[in-house]
Amino acid sequence: MQKSKLLVAVLGTLMAMPALAEDSPFSGNVSLTNNYVFRGLSQTGNKPALQGGFDYAHSSGFYAGVWGSNISWLSDANMASNASIELDTYLGFSNSFAEDFTYDVGFLRYNYPGTYAAGQISANTNEVYGSLGYKWVTLKYSRSTSDLFGVANSSGSGYLELGAEYTFDGPGVTVGAHYGKQKVKNNAGSDYKDYSLSVSKDFAGYTFGLMYTKASTNAPVIDNQGNDLGKGHAVLSVSRSF
Repeated sequence: MQKSKLLVAVLGTLMAMPALAEDSPFSGNVSLTNNYVFRGLSQTGNKPALQGGFDYAHSSGFYAGVWGSNISWLSDANMASNASIELDTYLGFSNSFAEDFTYDVGFLRYNYPGTYAAGQISANTNEVYGSLGYKWVTLKYSRSTSDLFGVANSSGSGYLELGAEYTFDGPGVTVGAHYGKQKVKNNAGSDYKDYSLSVSKDFAGYTFGLMYTKASTNAPVIDNQGNDLGKGHAVLSVSRSF
């Protein structure tokens, strides 16, 4: 079976799962996208991705979860073989205050299992993060406590992002905008910026999304397959929560 057909088959199976009870602290999500883009850079060589995760949220504001996606950037860059999965684990605490303000602090580990090339450090990355939101605008800062995605001596790298998201009640359409700035410690040549514009709409229990995203890098980020990972991408997605 071709990979694209397999992704659709798995997605169909997961989307058929019944929703959890509304008062359950557990939830899940699954999505299919034509391109997995993270911080402006494609993680799949501009190819589709099947993604999904599970979350636990306590009434106190504590949460924890796991999320996964297929990737190809490690093998495409000859950094590792048998490295086709990203599996993220995270926990944190979020809540609201003064009516219109929100905050979120937590820890996130990006896990990239695989067989790494000789002399190549693991891409596994630990980050701590904190965000402050007011109504529909959020400012967030993430700081690595390990080397960042396989870049040597880059512990202490930071990613600052500003995002906005607003839902129009009538048509039920959500629009969003994002700007981010990645600083790579001891490797200023790898610093870059990214931005995106998005629109989404819920329909019959599914969320359909369209996003345009682009990275502004010092030089084009080209993988060994000739893909420009930071160029402007139109990302289509369909997702469902349960």
